[in-house]
Amino acid sequence: MTIQPGDDREVRVGVDIGGTFTDVVLLAGDGTVVTRKLLTTPDDYGRAVVGGLGGLLEQLGLESERLGEIVHGTTVATNAVLEQKGARTGLLTTRGFRDVLELRRIRSPELYNLFYEKPRPLVSRRHRLEVDERIDHSGAVVRALDLESAERALARLRDEGIRSIAVTFINAYANPAHERAIGELALARFPELQVSLSSDVLPEIREYERTSTTVINAYLMPVVRRYLQDLVDELERVRIRAPLLIMQSNGGIMPARAAQERPIHIIESGPAAGVIASAFLAGQLDLPNVLTFDMGGTTAKASIIEDGALSQTPEYEVGGGISLTSRLIKGGGYALRTPVIDIAEVGAGGGSIVWVDRGGALQVGPHSAGAAPGPVCYGAGGTEPTVSDANLALGYLSPAGLVGGDLPLDADAARRALREHVAEPLGIGLLEAAYGIHLVANANMIRAVRAVSSQRGRDPRGFALFAFGGSGPVHAVELARSLDMRRVIVPRSPGLFSAFGLLFAEVEHHYVRTFFRKTEALDPAELDQVIAELEGEARETLAAEGYRGDRVALKRQADLRYAGQSWELTAPLEDGTLDQAGMERLREAFAREHERTYGHRGDADAPIDLVNLRLTAAGRSERARGSEAWAAGRPSGSRGAHPSGARSDRDAYFGQAGVIRTPILTRSDLDTVPQTGPMIVEEYDATTVVPPGCTARLDTWGNVEIAVHS
Repeated sequence: MTIQPGDDREVRVGVDIGGTFTDVVLLAGDGTVVTRKLLTTPDDYGRAVVGGLGGLLEQLGLESERLGEIVHGTTVATNAVLEQKGARTGLLTTRGFRDVLELRRIRSPELYNLFYEKPRPLVSRRHRLEVDERIDHSGAVVRALDLESAERALARLRDEGIRSIAVTFINAYANPAHERAIGELALARFPELQVSLSSDVLPEIREYERTSTTVINAYLMPVVRRYLQDLVDELERVRIRAPLLIMQSNGGIMPARAAQERPIHIIESGPAAGVIASAFLAGQLDLPNVLTFDMGGTTAKASIIEDGALSQTPEYEVGGGISLTSRLIKGGGYALRTPVIDIAEVGAGGGSIVWVDRGGALQVGPHSAGAAPGPVCYGAGGTEPTVSDANLALGYLSPAGLVGGDLPLDADAARRALREHVAEPLGIGLLEAAYGIHLVANANMIRAVRAVSSQRGRDPRGFALFAFGGSGPVHAVELARSLDMRRVIVPRSPGLFSAFGLLFAEVEHHYVRTFFRKTEALDPAELDQVIAELEGEARETLAAEGYRGDRVALKRQADLRYAGQSWELTAPLEDGTLDQAGMERLREAFAREHERTYGHRGDADAPIDLVNLRLTAAGRSERARGSEAWAAGRPSGSRGAHPSGARSDRDAYFGQAGVIRTPILTRSDLDTVPQTGPMIVEEYDATTVVPPGCTARLDTWGNVEIAVHS
């Protein structure tokens, strides 16, 4: 497969670095798709990226100059928080507010656990220093900034080895003058320090949320800067100079330079891409309601697409046992006030380590073997059994290896580890132990699916389940059966699906401004002025990135709440001046969202507060992005031959059904007529398990559609 040298259509690349595998997808404007899956290189992430890119360019006979852009999804920011490996960070705050990070919220995610301990603050108390200054809620200066005390604090933090500083003064969202002065002082006197100002990071009301978000930004900034700069340097070393764009948690993409300054926006970079790809595919299949299930080597992620729309939220918690956006379960992680796709994530993946606790109960995760040493079956030094070892022992994974045989598997080593660490301690057989691991992993992952469905008042039985990721299609059908879901869709290239999603996204920037007003007494002219300021800032940023005129798309939103409530919901805000009729439509939109979220709405004349104004600014590409090219290159769905020339089969264990000799197929072996399981569909990047009693067919888009039966 080659792309002609004279073809000037854009060639774009998506690179998704996960905990176990690095996925590289090259997509040309004519629909040509070439993929590569490699083990992640944790000691130098860029090595796997450059190796994969170089291999694809060589395979297609392309010069590196032909690359139009590289879109990258990464877990480096999330891992830095989860593993507590961010930069040594200091905090400057208003006198009297040193312990905001300690006080946090008066909430606990485990209501009846008297021994629950909240996560340790990312900044130790000795590195949280106070400065004399005070601004009131209206923006008026109550106490002038003492620059001398600020300079002493900065010098002390520098001398103690701090290299990144968060600055969060009380009410800085209303008047950023004091924070700006600190930023200028640090730039002039302490250029070695990296500074994050809350008035830049999150100019929004609520002291803890603003402080926590700014601290996370400062904590991540040196790590992300170093990572992205090393990646750019590695690419330039092999003469790849295409622009590098980074997937954001909200589903948009941003230049690497912007990500270095605002790493808070890429906390959920990788998982967001899979949801973006799912939304596109759901639209093509005319499926308005979809739950997504993305299981990789380290984590499993779930999200919801309802009435054809992604679910987004302005707040997230990272660092707890389950990362999620629930308005009801708070306090388990570090508060991050930034727009994100509504994703729930648990530590359950193919590389999740299996163990037996002191009470003799089987446990899966949250620790993972990752890419190094990886599962025992990888033969790279791993000694603790994992979910992948169990799936191999059950016959679900090919003993010949993964990724087209490039990663051979040692089935005997996997069985020995399972027998020693699980079967013998529990006094059960090897297959029973392996199947128990499979079921426990499913139970863990169901938590994520329920977190975005039933816990939000949505019945999963009314949704189709999109399964992808390297391990997702192995577990999807049994997981769907447990939730009484009846339809599973496995897209083309499921193990690389998130990398495709990177190519479907548009450049986006998000802006927020606190604008606290009673809606019944709102001055439209004042509202217009604030929105005009936000839009002016957005257009200026996009113009610097090459987007002007009709290539700029703006979307307004507002955060509202009933008077007396503590938390807001986001509703769409119309373009143009908001007249009385427009205000009534805004109030009604908020009431509908309140009823959908909480099950009830207030009286028609209940007072409503407007708290924040939000603006999403997107830069539209001159050429169609990856989704159209990917759709143009879809397969016909016709039957194809097995690569070996004849179908094969092997024993697989299916719980109560026992061991069954199971056909091993390729995707092209399937037809549009449903075939009854059991069967195992093997591909370069993933394996799909269809248990007994379920049926599978190939739809006209090349997706495997599985009907789940009890």
